[in-house]
Amino acid sequence: MFHRRLNITEIFLIQAIVYTLLWLWNDYVATLLSLTFSAIAFFILAVSLISELLDRSKVPRWYFSAMIISVVTPLIIGSFFMILKKGALDWYILSVCSF
Repeated sequence: MFHRRLNITEIFLIQAIVYTLLWLWNDYVATLLSLTFSAIAFFILAVSLISELLDRSKVPRWYFSAMIISVVTPLIIGSFFMILKKGALDWYILSVCSF
């Protein structure tokens, strides 16, 4: 069986499709997952970079690129849908109107 590594463009497109479908399905869940996964990926990237600076390892360069893509993609897709909906997310309007 032939295994090949995904390149950065493919990783971005797969994530963009998943996050886009999530935003189309439910913007509340999409907001939570986008912010949560971006934050987790950012902190993993930060720890990886710090440990790489302290002690060089054999972590390939594409790992850091993939982590940057994992931080940026949900933020880009989320920003796109916020602009598209003009900031009027269904869950936000419901929570503001209930007060």
